[in-house]
Amino acid sequence: MDAQSPATADSVPTSKAPRRFGWPVYAWGLWDWGSAAFNAVITTFVFTVYLTSDAFGPGADASLGWALAAAGLLIALFAPVLGQRSDRSGRRSFWLMVNTALVVLTAVGMFFVTPQPDMLWVGLLLLAAGNIFFEFAAVNYNAMLNEISTPATIGRVSGLGWGMGYIGGIVLLLIVYFGLISPEVGLFGITSENGLDVRVTMLVCAVWTLVFSIPLFLTIRDDKLTRPARTSKPAGLLASYRLLFRTIADLWRTDRNTVYFLFASAVFRDGLAGVFTFGGVIAAGTFGFSPGDVIIFGVAANVVAGVATILFGALDDRLGPKRVIVLSLVCLVVAGMGVFFLHTGGTAVFWTLGLVLSIFVGPAQSASRTFLARLIPAGQEGQIFGLYATTGRAVSFMAPAAFAGAITLGLVVTGATSADDVQHWGILGIVIVLLAGLLLLIPVRSRVNTDSALVQHAPV
Repeated sequence: MDAQSPATADSVPTSKAPRRFGWPVYAWGLWDWGSAAFNAVITTFVFTVYLTSDAFGPGADASLGWALAAAGLLIALFAPVLGQRSDRSGRRSFWLMVNTALVVLTAVGMFFVTPQPDMLWVGLLLLAAGNIFFEFAAVNYNAMLNEISTPATIGRVSGLGWGMGYIGGIVLLLIVYFGLISPEVGLFGITSENGLDVRVTMLVCAVWTLVFSIPLFLTIRDDKLTRPARTSKPAGLLASYRLLFRTIADLWRTDRNTVYFLFASAVFRDGLAGVFTFGGVIAAGTFGFSPGDVIIFGVAANVVAGVATILFGALDDRLGPKRVIVLSLVCLVVAGMGVFFLHTGGTAVFWTLGLVLSIFVGPAQSASRTFLARLIPAGQEGQIFGLYATTGRAVSFMAPAAFAGAITLGLVVTGATSADDVQHWGILGIVIVLLAGLLLLIPVRSRVNTDSALVQHAPV
């Protein structure tokens, strides 16, 4: 990797990229729209809530935490190696299709999880497996970004995909909530008896993911002729890990800038995740939102985040990803502090500042992806994005720990007797994580690696 002659990523690109996106870009974005069914509906709003209901017996919450923690560990261990093997085989589209199909099958399997205690571990196993396959699919999906974009369009392409994910998940959530879950008798006469409304929702999620993934599978196919030569025989698992460690060592010796970015982005991405993870908690506990209000706010926040992410993609291309990330993190820190100091202002304050927070979460996530894509040398996209997933998992404890730690500090400082009285202190923990990520990012240099697939695919 040549670290001595990079082009700056924060200057206006000079490639003669087409002004309009072609169909491959929209097909790629539709995968995000469809796969959001797993994150938004299954993991966040519906199936996890179903599994932790009283019907599955005591201790379901803790069991859910252990299951997802185990899934996260497996993702951290295997994502870089599987990404590397995908790179070496030249079958990135194939493995994206395989892992997406496995996500669909886990969603279908959830239909058979009836509300009874002895089915809890079946549901948890399916949920954990779905999370693993989803993350493995996302590694290959992210690695395709350089194939379908140029230095002049990568920000808009990434923003389009990420924004479509936000919006697609919420569109499906509204369909299943008002069509199946909320009514006493939903579409086709489906009721909540024996958990049928939730179980049928899982089938809807499976179909949604499959249908909106098909355009990508039909459009972007593996073409070994346009890729660097691959080894004819896949390396064994131990050999793959040796190659991975060698790659990490090479990165440290020749391009520490990429290593620094992987670490910085892991920190601020965990803070970004914390904004959505604990936003509803603070809305309900500190600002008095009802459960219905939280759902309405969640829908509005995701729509705002999706639209903002798509629009900010143009700024990414014009100003560079680092400036977009820095701007977003600064605004998030300021808005987070506003939530803390104005916590007695009622629902109007949280609606205002909460939506401001939503505006900047998606652009920071999308620009982080494009920042890394500009650094990766051709042929290593899957492996490096696998490391991106691993570093994110490695520090995923930070935002929850900072949130809880800040509340504990609030108890000490204020002398309050209940954590509920100082819940707003939790936002300070999230702000600290975001600020730490921002400070770690500032020294990282923005550039486009001249060996990257992004440059190689740029039109001339």
